[in-house]
Amino acid sequence: MIEYINKNRTRFIDELLAFLRIPSISARSEHKTDVQNAAEFVKAKLLEAGADLAEICPTAGHPIVYGEKIVNPSLPTVLVYGHYDVQPVDPLHLWDSPPFEPVIKDEKIYARGACDDKGQVYMHVKALEVMLKNNALACNVKFMIEGEEEVGSSNLATFIQQNKTRLKADIILVSDTGIIANDTPSIDVGLRGLSYVEVEVTGADHDLHSGVYGGAVGNPINVLCEMIASMKDSNKHITIPHFYDDVVIFTEEERAELNKAPFSLDDYKKYLDIDDVEGEAGYTTLERTGIRPTLDVNGIWGGYTGEGAKTVLPSKAYAKISMRLVPNQSHEKITELFQKHFESIAPKSVRVQVRPHHGGNPALTPTDSVGYKAASLAMEATFGKKPIPTRGGGSIPIVALFEQELGLKTVLMGFGLDSDAIHSPNEHYGLFNYFKGIETIPLFFKYFAELSK
Repeated sequence: MIEYINKNRTRFIDELLAFLRIPSISARSEHKTDVQNAAEFVKAKLLEAGADLAEICPTAGHPIVYGEKIVNPSLPTVLVYGHYDVQPVDPLHLWDSPPFEPVIKDEKIYARGACDDKGQVYMHVKALEVMLKNNALACNVKFMIEGEEEVGSSNLATFIQQNKTRLKADIILVSDTGIIANDTPSIDVGLRGLSYVEVEVTGADHDLHSGVYGGAVGNPINVLCEMIASMKDSNKHITIPHFYDDVVIFTEEERAELNKAPFSLDDYKKYLDIDDVEGEAGYTTLERTGIRPTLDVNGIWGGYTGEGAKTVLPSKAYAKISMRLVPNQSHEKITELFQKHFESIAPKSVRVQVRPHHGGNPALTPTDSVGYKAASLAMEATFGKKPIPTRGGGSIPIVALFEQELGLKTVLMGFGLDSDAIHSPNEHYGLFNYFKGIETIPLFFKYFAELSK
């Protein structure tokens, strides 16, 4: 298989670059046709790779691409999940090259979606081709590649509920995560959940002259900032009542094991160009991003932001706020607690409104499962060392959904790096990682089939 991969290396890169040129931004209505085009691309490439079936399944939003290759109904079935939609590119001026004109520099592909998740999805398409061309597909495989992951996967649950028989499988394989380093493989065994809300603070029914009214009436921006600041104490502990009620507390032994993962705080700060880290008192950086919940402002706006000066008290101020959740926390409960608290701390000088966006619950993958063992063996074979189990700080809400609706555990075998700038300007994905994924995925199928006997 390695010989086939090397022989087709240039083509595999060119096809990924073509995929990356499609601006499939699911959050922007003006890119609806582009999102559809990306779905068409995935469908066509699955068929070219050798899938028996690939089709575009409409939803109330963006479509889902379903594909399959059934080699023998008696063999185990792997359901591959990924997404072809990408994040918006803002701020555009911080990109060194146009986000949808991919370039290769220093053995890395720079483009929006290069790592999250087009590059990692396309590893599976090419791995299917490699396995079929070398008569090495050891399991049946199904694909469910969606176009709404970056906006909350709001239509995925309905699709799954309506297609449970079609999606029947033995394990779900996802490559939308990363490894510690190119010489230190790892597998995520835990993901945080997510509660995402937008808040609106309203003062007077129109903008006011700051000289005439300043100091006499509530300024929505000032009030919003004060409300947000009050939701954490001096120890960066979230002050929303009952927020921590369901949080799983790790033992000292468990925390010590988590902190064995290779990590240099100095390198971390240097990469981010910061003088120091910040977070909940009493926890390390690895613990803060893996086993502790958070509350962060993702965007805040209001008033006059154009060129020059305009002295106004704005009528409204807004913020987008996300909360990352840990095992046993429910995103529905946390959203409700946030709304109740936010409304309770608003002064009478303003009116507030909380609009929930999307969310998902935390997920855990057991390290003693057949799926995890198969992924570990596969990565050990290609990297030359056993992968380290880690906990990811991000959220893939559909992992909990898969277990709820399909009764299946998910293996998170990703190949990205924390330094790949996903969701940021100059997102990139290493050619090493792209081809290491194509090389490793067939071995996952091989070991999963063997261990499932």
